Amino acid sequence: MQEIILGITAALCFVASFSWGRIARYRWRFYQQVRAAMANRRAEETSDAALGGDGGDGDDEEAHAAEALARSSFLRDLHAASLYLLLAVIALFLVTTDTEFWTVLMLVVGVPAALTMMWGRKSGSEFRMARERFDIERRAQEALAQEELAPRAWAGRLAPEGLAGFEGFAVGQVYLAGSGLMAGDFFDVFEVAPGRLAAVIGDVAGKGIESSITAFQAKYLMRVFLRQFRDPAQAVEELNRQMFNAERTEEFISLVVLIFDTAAGTLRYASAGHPTAWLWHQREVLPLNATGPLLMLEAASGYFSREIPLMRGDMAVLYTDGLIEARRGGDQFGEEAVAMLLRREPLLDPGELCRHLLEAARDFSDSPLGDDVAILAVRRT
Repeated sequence: MQEIILGITAALCFVASFSWGRIARYRWRFYQQVRAAMANRRAEETSDAALGGDGGDGDDEEAHAAEALARSSFLRDLHAASLYLLLAVIALFLVTTDTEFWTVLMLVVGVPAALTMMWGRKSGSEFRMARERFDIERRAQEALAQEELAPRAWAGRLAPEGLAGFEGFAVGQVYLAGSGLMAGDFFDVFEVAPGRLAAVIGDVAGKGIESSITAFQAKYLMRVFLRQFRDPAQAVEELNRQMFNAERTEEFISLVVLIFDTAAGTLRYASAGHPTAWLWHQREVLPLNATGPLLMLEAASGYFSREIPLMRGDMAVLYTDGLIEARRGGDQFGEEAVAMLLRREPLLDPGELCRHLLEAARDFSDSPLGDDVAILAVRRT
């Protein structure tokens, strides 16, 4: 009878050891997954920190806690598997002995071993659910990361942080994303032909992906049409014809285009309902007012251009309405505030001037700027 009891106990302990060992193996894999996710997060945080982003200390603490918990669970189950394996070996060894005390003791051990088989199934099921939840949460975090990266990628195309250098010109720019996920503001500076530099800034009404796509289309179509037409007004008219859609009456674009021609010594511009751009010229600040209506309102809208002599040291400042609509109570920052700052600091570097304008609007406003703000300054050197 003693041999039978010890044999049953040994079998139960072997089964319990196998059960806990299998769970420990699952938890080890899970622990490795958590460590890999932690390593990826650290790499992303290092990259964000290099770009001046937020390191996410709270998220890092939660990740460390998850890693420690996964490791602790693995060690606990590994300990249980090792203990039952040891007991199984002892039970087999005691088969050869004739001590009733050890037989009773191993019979007592067999009770938790039997319970372990039932618990092991439940624990394995709970672990699989935990791992599935972890995988779902990881995929959700990856999806959220993509959602965060998408607006950055769009903004990088519509309002790039860095612009190429152009001989004979100094260029500065500032872009501040508003509360929306996707940007509708855009700007561009590029060489149309040797000696002719184009500066464009625009704003699509509305928020979200549709306005951002419209801005993207307008920006790159404008490049095509400014190379096709020498007069910026013709390019704006063609853009309006191509972008007009009778079924989307709620969408429209404001835009201003400047063509700096160093060979002819002129600045020619056209503005489609855009806020007044300003030009520092011969110690005066000149307004570059609209020369036609907003884009996408009517397919046959007409536009004209104006021409001004271009001198060395002249500087144009363009911006979107997020700047001038900064509010303090019922008052707006306004277009004249832009002209005043340009008049006061006309010799500033274009990039510094853009930053000063943004800070001036922030100081004026009694709340954070909610709309996208794009500012572009171009000086002929």
